Amino acid sequence: MPCVRSNGTSVSARPAKSKSHNGLQRRRPPLRTDYQELDDAALAAQATAGDREAFGVLVLRHQAAVRRVCRSVTGDEHDADDAAQEAFLSALDRLETFDRRRPFGPWLMRIATNAAIDLLRRRAVRRTEPLNEALVASSRSPARDAERSELRAALATALAALPERQRAAVTLFDAEGYAHAEIAEILGVPEGTVRSDVFHARRRLREALGQWDPARTKEEG
Repeated sequence: MPCVRSNGTSVSARPAKSKSHNGLQRRRPPLRTDYQELDDAALAAQATAGDREAFGVLVLRHQAAVRRVCRSVTGDEHDADDAAQEAFLSALDRLETFDRRRPFGPWLMRIATNAAIDLLRRRAVRRTEPLNEALVASSRSPARDAERSELRAALATALAALPERQRAAVTLFDAEGYAHAEIAEILGVPEGTVRSDVFHARRRLREALGQWDPARTKEEG
């Protein structure tokens, strides 16, 4: 099973050894070079049949989007890593339930969203630091870059203040480009509920960012 790291890389498990008829150890064949040419459904079929390398390609293909969704729901980089890892483990366990006639992305995103929400509910005390330290620390000192970092931090704070489902819905719609119907399937709610969640989330984000004043922020600092 591949291991997802916070830097966006993944490490596959070491190739298992198998015994030949004479008892000698030999390694499995190396990763096939044509995996990248397969679509998600074909990779899922091979992974269901026990091909872990095929599942590793699926992880590499979708891990960035999964982490973004988990990050939007949890509001924390470390929690996003934990939720993403849990999502891929759950997806591997449930791969036989995936309908290969349908897109793989929404199926996986539903698992990821649920994993992130479940992680939050397991937390006895939620973290309170809303700022993305990596964004703030990456400022290159010019005023414009600093202002952009402050705006991203304000957006992260505003997202963190949204209810979990609204946060997931607006991220899937605006950041990941899913349609309302697809998000409804991912979140397990009616399409009308998704439209309402996206509408109210956008309004709350506009209100929060409308109150953000970089000049005032500097004066208060």
